[in-house]
Amino acid sequence: MAIATVAVVVAAIGLFPGVENVTNGLKTNATTTDLALFVALIVLAAMVKGMVGFGFALIATPLAASVMNVEIAVVVLAIPPWMINVFQVGETDTGLEFVRREWSLIGLALVGSIAGVFFFSAFKTSALVTFLIGLVLFGYVLFQLGKGFVSVEGTHNPVALGVVGLLEGFLLGAANLGPLLPTYLHTFERDTERYVGGLSMVLGLVFTAKIAQMLATGVMTSYHLWLGSTLAVVTLVGLFAGTYLRRVEIDERKFNWLVVGILLVISLKIFSKTVPALFF
Repeated sequence: MAIATVAVVVAAIGLFPGVENVTNGLKTNATTTDLALFVALIVLAAMVKGMVGFGFALIATPLAASVMNVEIAVVVLAIPPWMINVFQVGETDTGLEFVRREWSLIGLALVGSIAGVFFFSAFKTSALVTFLIGLVLFGYVLFQLGKGFVSVEGTHNPVALGVVGLLEGFLLGAANLGPLLPTYLHTFERDTERYVGGLSMVLGLVFTAKIAQMLATGVMTSYHLWLGSTLAVVTLVGLFAGTYLRRVEIDERKFNWLVVGILLVISLKIFSKTVPALFF
């Protein structure tokens, strides 16, 4: 936990680009209100992640389109979920036992992530990427509503889990979204004792590989690293709050409805902007 927190704080301070360069990665038409709302909502996204083990990138990445281009958001918003997932690995005391048990899932997720970053580097189509984000979010909402948040335990299938891990890594690498693995685990293999920690272990390793690859290929600049780290520091407030609420056992079903409602609104807002640009 301390390593992740200290890392983003040091980067946020040490890589500060100067007052005149702070807004370089933001849209010129983004207002102070837009920025304040975005910051407030990513704090909420961190609280969601702290409570249920996933959701930060799903909520934060589409929201970022209001203040920065999607391509920049995919790069910058790799930092906060890295910090949050590493934090939750430590907070839940998830260790090497999980890695030994689920090594194939982790390995395939990393392969998918590498392929996803290469895909992102080659195809920067803002409207299309944003539309795909909205499509996945909307599909996830329909799935949750259709299943009624039902968990089916004891159905471990290594092949299905590996395929889901591969696709999860690819989506995280290409678009910084990844509802497949948490959805699969929640539905078919959920173990409340290790769900948050295990999911955070997989996502933390994927984001570590993604960030390293983007740094090596020059996709992530020092400015992107600073901005992502600064946003990560801000999200600590929400992460702490969400972690506390999970520990006091908040009503999960009510919170599931809250999450689904937020994702539905986000997906519809994305469609309202991207469908006319792509199809009309």
